[in-house]
Amino acid sequence: RRVLEAAKRANQTGHFIWMGSDSWGSKISPVLHLEEVAEGSVTILPKRVSVRGFDRYFSSRTLDNNRRNIWFAEFWEENFHCKLSRHALKKGSSVKKCTNRERIGQDSSYEQEGKVQFVIDAVYAMGHALHNMHKSLCPGKVGLCSRMDPVDGVELLKYIRNVNFSGIAGTPVTFNENGDAPGRYDIYQYQIRNATAEYKVIGQWTDHLHLKLENMRWPGGGRQLPSSICSLPCKPGERKKLVKGIPCCWHCERCDGYQYQLDEFHCKRCHFNERPNENHTSCTPIPIIKLEWSSPWAVVPVFIAIVGIIATLFVVVTFVRYNDTPIVKASGRELSYVLLTGIFLCYATTFLMIAEPDLSTCSLRRIFLGLGMSISYAALLTKTNRIYRIFEQGKKSVSAPRFISPASQLVITFSLISLQLVGVCIWFIVDPSHSVIDYEDQRTTNPHFARGILKCDISDLSLICLLGYSMLLMVTCTVYAIKTRGVPETFNEAKPIGFTMYTTCIVWLAFIPIFFGTSQSAEKV
Repeated sequence: RRVLEAAKRANQTGHFIWMGSDSWGSKISPVLHLEEVAEGSVTILPKRVSVRGFDRYFSSRTLDNNRRNIWFAEFWEENFHCKLSRHALKKGSSVKKCTNRERIGQDSSYEQEGKVQFVIDAVYAMGHALHNMHKSLCPGKVGLCSRMDPVDGVELLKYIRNVNFSGIAGTPVTFNENGDAPGRYDIYQYQIRNATAEYKVIGQWTDHLHLKLENMRWPGGGRQLPSSICSLPCKPGERKKLVKGIPCCWHCERCDGYQYQLDEFHCKRCHFNERPNENHTSCTPIPIIKLEWSSPWAVVPVFIAIVGIIATLFVVVTFVRYNDTPIVKASGRELSYVLLTGIFLCYATTFLMIAEPDLSTCSLRRIFLGLGMSISYAALLTKTNRIYRIFEQGKKSVSAPRFISPASQLVITFSLISLQLVGVCIWFIVDPSHSVIDYEDQRTTNPHFARGILKCDISDLSLICLLGYSMLLMVTCTVYAIKTRGVPETFNEAKPIGFTMYTTCIVWLAFIPIFFGTSQSAEKV
């Protein structure tokens, strides 16, 4: 009652839902004048029935016929608001002297105490236990035998726990291994309806809970169940982290990153090719992306490649048309056609790099990615080497050097190209070509932006190794271009070749550190 009064003073009416034990039960005194504060309170009372005959017996008790009860005189004074001793009366007090003519139920209000049934059953339990103990320890004897004189309390307790009889209300009286009687409770709720406050039965407990939620009313008359103040239910994608020592209280922790909610208390990381859904309750496959033809990263290279192919074909057509002219013959038309073929393959490889990766596409990439440049640099190397050998031989004698005929030049060129093809074949044998899905490159902190990239199995290092032979040809060609820089003006193709090789070397020297530097960064495109 004082707790309810404190809640009223603190202006917390309707804030708390009170839970009352059987000492509160369905009593009026705890909630008198505090009805609004106590509204919605849930209390319990042991299931009980009024014992027939007890009211007639108890109301006939007086000070004369109930002297054996040493507390009855105190009850008499409390019940009738009087004093048995004249000396206990105080001057000016309104308390009167008891006359012994007062009668229970007539001169005072009376209602049978709810626990009378249990008191009677307790006495019978003791009687049954003593009776069974006597039959067991003193068979056939009247009165106490030596084994029960005195009675061993530990032994008696065993017999009490083993009793099993029908109680005064017709319910079985038994005890479990802990000495507890089976719980049978009525569950009440203190409700206010039409300005009238009363206790309503909303359920019962007999071995398990029977609760009629439709009969419950909460502060203000609402039917909505109040939420737990200790811990609200966790949202989807959140796990419960129990508070130590308080199993009904917890903290909600979100399954973050690539984790999803496995069960009520655990999160688990998704498989490497999956990501959690929006509310982290399950995993979904990571979307697969590839370079699309409509992407700006594809459109621009394709446009440049088409322009380059058109320009290359234009030169080829021009060479074919003027194939027998002195200018075309002087330029070394056989090597020029090889060089144009290599340039054409370099431009055509662009389409292989953009096409969807599969077994055939990845295989063709391995073959043609380095082949185009190998053909181009092999032709240039052969041409610069021929010029160098001609002028070096001219310094020593008037005889022409060996292997400068067109057929010899083609044999040298194709020999250099064949080394590239042999390296590719060995690569195919050691590591067959196939496409892969890379889930690590685009594994962002936010799973929503994670993507799997469909690509060929050519690693960054393998790509450099694939182009390594082309770089070797390029460097060698550059060396010969430097050596032939002093040839007469009539051999004007030596200087353009030299200029081409200088710029190519600069581009490659810039490409390699930039390529490897960005391959480990988050900004890699």
